[in-house]
Amino acid sequence: MNSTPEILFERRGAAGIVRLNRAKALNAVTHEMVRALARQLEAWASDPAVTRVVITAAGERAFSSGGDIRALYELGRAGRQAEMLTFWRDEYPLNATIKRYPKPYVALIDGIVMGGGVGVSIHGSHRVAGDRFSFAMPEVGIGFFPDIGATWFLPRMPGELGTWCALTGDRLKTADAVAAVRAFAQAHDLEVVEIGFGVSWMPKGEQMYTRRWTDRHRKPASGSS
Repeated sequence: MNSTPEILFERRGAAGIVRLNRAKALNAVTHEMVRALARQLEAWASDPAVTRVVITAAGERAFSSGGDIRALYELGRAGRQAEMLTFWRDEYPLNATIKRYPKPYVALIDGIVMGGGVGVSIHGSHRVAGDRFSFAMPEVGIGFFPDIGATWFLPRMPGELGTWCALTGDRLKTADAVAAVRAFAQAHDLEVVEIGFGVSWMPKGEQMYTRRWTDRHRKPASGSS
């Protein structure tokens, strides 16, 4: 049995840091990860020492490839459908919690971001995309509807892009994906951005489009150009 935690939490300054920690499985989201994240977000929401939440992921290939479909498939084969349903019963309220979270929720997304990984990132108040960011809703390819709140954000993509994603499940590469999810910024080095969010903060609603970030994210002084 693997004793390595699937999801990690830490405090860094005033930031609560979440790290998906299943790099070998492309950070596929398990039921226990869903439960753990929901519990931690509830605790941080009422903690005055935490002013923002930052979610990132281990490894370079994927922020998250989606929900742990293999585990759900094995439950189905074993006739344990009721246990399968509890995954979605817990996952969907988590997506809503992230969307309505009372504090800034910053998703540092790079590599593959699909399905359940979209659910724990795109609904946040801020999204910062890396140079390898790609987006898709591949569950439609196996006959499932685009879930995790996708029927809210897909219609809000530019033009008919959301409709195309929902019908095809095809992958958007970096430039198209950044535009589609309306990322607040695209960053060359997300590790630097992560460090920065532990010591300073980009005010909610301030959109910064840049290729390189340092650990200083401050709103320009009043009257500056």
